[in-house]
Amino acid sequence: MKKALSIFTLLLLMAVTMQAQDNKKPDWMRWHYLSEEEMHDKSRGMTFVETDPPTGTPRFVAEFEPMQGVMIRYPLGIPESLVAQLSNNCMVYCIVSSGYQSQAQSTFQNAGVNMSNVTFVNAQSDSYWVRDYGPWYIFEDRNPAIVDNIYNRPRPNDDNMSQVFANFWQIPMYGMRLEHTGGNMMEDGRGHGVSDDLVFQENQQDYGINEATVRQRMNDYLGINPYHVTIDPQGDYIAHVDCWGKYLAPDKILIAQLPQSNPRYQYYEQVAEYFATTNCCWGYPYHVYRVQEPGGYTLAPYTNSLILNKTVYVPIGTNSTYNQQALQVYQEAMPGYEIIGVANNTYNGWENTDALHCRTRGVMDFHMLFVDHRDVLFGEQEWQDSIPVVSKFIAYSGQNLKQDSLLVYYSIDNGAYQVAHMTATGNPDEYVGIKGYEGGSEIDYYVFGADESGHRYTQPVFADLDPHHFTMEAHEPPMPQGELVITPDTLWFTQMGQDRQFNIINETNEAVTIIDVDPEAPSFNLWDNTFPYTLQPGETLTVTINFQSAPGKDTYIPYEILVQTTLGDRIVMGMVLNTSLDSGFVIVGAPVLEFNDPDDSPQQACMQNRFFGSQIPVKVLSVTENGTDYLSFEPQGTLPYMVEPADYFYLDVYVNAMVKGYAVTTFTVQTDQNDCTYSVAINEDLLSVTELTAETKLYPNPTSGQFTVEGANVAKVEVYNLVGQKMHEAEGQVVNIDAAEWHKGIYLVNIIEENGAVVTKKLVVR
Repeated sequence: MKKALSIFTLLLLMAVTMQAQDNKKPDWMRWHYLSEEEMHDKSRGMTFVETDPPTGTPRFVAEFEPMQGVMIRYPLGIPESLVAQLSNNCMVYCIVSSGYQSQAQSTFQNAGVNMSNVTFVNAQSDSYWVRDYGPWYIFEDRNPAIVDNIYNRPRPNDDNMSQVFANFWQIPMYGMRLEHTGGNMMEDGRGHGVSDDLVFQENQQDYGINEATVRQRMNDYLGINPYHVTIDPQGDYIAHVDCWGKYLAPDKILIAQLPQSNPRYQYYEQVAEYFATTNCCWGYPYHVYRVQEPGGYTLAPYTNSLILNKTVYVPIGTNSTYNQQALQVYQEAMPGYEIIGVANNTYNGWENTDALHCRTRGVMDFHMLFVDHRDVLFGEQEWQDSIPVVSKFIAYSGQNLKQDSLLVYYSIDNGAYQVAHMTATGNPDEYVGIKGYEGGSEIDYYVFGADESGHRYTQPVFADLDPHHFTMEAHEPPMPQGELVITPDTLWFTQMGQDRQFNIINETNEAVTIIDVDPEAPSFNLWDNTFPYTLQPGETLTVTINFQSAPGKDTYIPYEILVQTTLGDRIVMGMVLNTSLDSGFVIVGAPVLEFNDPDDSPQQACMQNRFFGSQIPVKVLSVTENGTDYLSFEPQGTLPYMVEPADYFYLDVYVNAMVKGYAVTTFTVQTDQNDCTYSVAINEDLLSVTELTAETKLYPNPTSGQFTVEGANVAKVEVYNLVGQKMHEAEGQVVNIDAAEWHKGIYLVNIIEENGAVVTKKLVVR
């Protein structure tokens, strides 16, 4: 029985061994961890061929830039379910030996992988850590290329992978004689790079290459300068930067954080402090995000994530609280991205020193559009009338840029985003958009571009969710010279639903902002204007006021329309005529006819029979001027003229002779029911304000009570309202008039001098 058991045991062991050999499953820990013997194995880099650096300008593309695909290796180091997710994001380039391809294809199909997005690259490999040995993709000027280095593991098949993909893509490969590994390299796509000091130690120890030479070669082959080389805070065998830190954007970096009780805590804080006080490529210190890890043997490999286009795949560990916190940190740092937690419960699951990032590698989009706005505006900017936003747009597709789609989007003080088109500066690929801002304003902005191949890109990539930000220095603009003219300054409303307009004319030499137009009456509606509105010198803004109200009494009610500007407040009067049913034969429109020039003749007077309820006809009998010879009249029909209820009567009024200075007269339309009296104003310009002589004064103006007219040559003062009614008359060189009981509005003050000259001044009563 014992013998039979021994034979069975032997057969079982043989079967397990054969299965292991068939699957070629290596000792993962042995392959990941370098023993003392492997550390001194000089077979590393045996197939490496050094070349001159690129002759063009190299740009080492960042992980968060557009990717056309992702590289993995089969047999897998990641869950099959993750392969399915990746295949729905982009192309999956799977390194597989020809003997395993059919097995890989079957595995992927069974896992629901999108096989139309899978490309098998036949090559021998030694491990699945494609991050460490995979090619380093760069652009040399506008063309894709690969930079190869000496892989710091004695694995010849892995070390040959750069050549495999250079042949696969048919692109140049440059040999940089440095011992390095992908897990210990992260870059921002704009020339900044990060590694820990393993890169110095290995090159000095194995090849006698000093720190200065390392930095020089990183600059020559990859365009990396500055090169941020830090301590290894983790202090573990792997010494890879992706086990404790990660670029999330050119100005954002993620650093793990341990509990204070952990002996490595101080080293992590030292690295975090370094980046928090070091400028990113845009000129200000990095935004450092911290992801909490419990330390010890608890699985929490959160920085070892994969950024693939607008998705972040985060390896999650064994503590659900820490998992959730880690995902929240990513979401806060990368708004607009989809953050996906990925568990790995297979036999080769995640480790704190080896997870998702180690086992994948992005393939840059060879045809991407790159927006390179280097001179980012931040902090407080010194005041200037307009501020330039300069950016390069690189269309690696070779297609033309869409000139109408090179834009600066900007928001002032959290307002809605506006847009400015960018134009060529004359420098290669460089464009500029210039906008003016108010002093003290908070500005958010981002740059957008598109090319004819359909590629689009923004900087920052988060666009309006996390834009660039700066403050414009507070600035008090000089007071402009000239006047802000508002004409007319009185609007007459005679019926509900009526529109009236006034113009605001900027006759100054500076831009003037119309802050708001605020009618006193709630029945006034403001049409067609959005305030604040900046009025340039010489520009006219037309403001439309609509009146909506129920009928009332037969009288004009004055309301103020407040026009707020950066030159001070202005008042436009709104005169509203309210009428009731059976109100008689009434004036329709303003009861004042204005003649500013003989060419104004004729002006039309309009009346209506508003005996709507009782249906009484009105007979117009005659038209009589008030004791002057200024006017003549032409009725629409022969007098007497019958006006039926709701019908109108029109009268053309002519000026017979233009008087010198200013004159007010009236005329009356007589009927068999009631009379209608019009006021007629004759002047060179009714709405202008004739200046008084230095010896003659009217004050205060505006007034809410008493006002005074004073002058050595003043003989008499007459005050009229705008319907021609005389409000006050007095003689003397000093005349005090109490207007406290008058309606608010505009009044005409005739100042008659001893020599007979008449000066008219407009008075505002509030």
